[in-house]
Amino acid sequence: MRLGIMAGYSGAKIELPIDLIQEADRLGVYALWTAEAYGSDAVTPLAWAGALTKNIHLGTAIMQMPARTPAMTAMTAMTLDQLSGGRFLLGLGLSGPQVVEGWHGQPYGKPLTKTREYVEIMRAIFKREKPVEHDGEYYQIPYKGGDASGLGKPLKSIIHGRADIPIYLAAIGPKNVQLCAEIADGWLPIFFDPEHYDAVYKEQIEAGFAAAGNGKSMANFDIAPSVAVIMGDNLESCWNACKPALALYVGGMGARGKNFYYDLACRYGYEAAAQTIQDAYLSGDKASAVSAVPNELVDSVTLCGTKERIKDRLALWKNSPVTTLNLQVYDVDTLRAVAEMVL
Repeated sequence: MRLGIMAGYSGAKIELPIDLIQEADRLGVYALWTAEAYGSDAVTPLAWAGALTKNIHLGTAIMQMPARTPAMTAMTAMTLDQLSGGRFLLGLGLSGPQVVEGWHGQPYGKPLTKTREYVEIMRAIFKREKPVEHDGEYYQIPYKGGDASGLGKPLKSIIHGRADIPIYLAAIGPKNVQLCAEIADGWLPIFFDPEHYDAVYKEQIEAGFAAAGNGKSMANFDIAPSVAVIMGDNLESCWNACKPALALYVGGMGARGKNFYYDLACRYGYEAAAQTIQDAYLSGDKASAVSAVPNELVDSVTLCGTKERIKDRLALWKNSPVTTLNLQVYDVDTLRAVAEMVL
């Protein structure tokens, strides 16, 4: 199992943890991942960090597909991959309807169809076998809509990108997880519980491999979840540090009936708690939402406690299908401690 680190996205002001990133590079951590929501973007911080590191892979977890055309994403990927000496990992996600329509001003549409088309177009651009043409439900290249000039023509990328730039997808729902296993090189799950892999994910992953054919299997697929790591002597305090993020996602990252994180908590067996969290969060009572997050849920998707306890809990992750464990760590000492346990 490899290690990665998550830099995430900014709050009101962006500050990259450069000391942490450079220490990860020195320790042999496999990848650094940046993110975006509706503030800082994922690419600019990654390019900045890439210029200050030598070996660590540079991943987006994730670039939002509605924010960019497939061609623009491919251009960005090829550019950053070449500037970094082949270190780029392209992580993509569709985001949710509130962000897609409320921030990017794009229709949410059918996520499975849109994702499949997006990835197909990018792979065609990377391969440069011929000028790109695509006639799909969501993407037309060249564009042929009623307001088209009629002057568009198929093109090949000027830059000769790496044909096999790895593509990762962030996926939570069963159909999206299956699609990810079929068309992507890796999977970026959030709030991953290694003990629930067989019950919640295994069937979809294997179905995706079967649909892909060509012998696709765990041997050529990277399962790369993120996990918050809070090290300390007071276990309750460590759990409490993780609860606001879980409350935000389960309670507020989506409307009722359209919250993927709420649905995930239910699939893990926390239906009643998820309902309480969502009711409190959507009513504006964030403190009650946080207090309603069960310790058991926190413990199943994070690494909390003393160094010895975290080492014991890491065995669950090492014995699961996880191949890259992406740490959400906030200080160099914690990073070094976990690296000693894994690398």
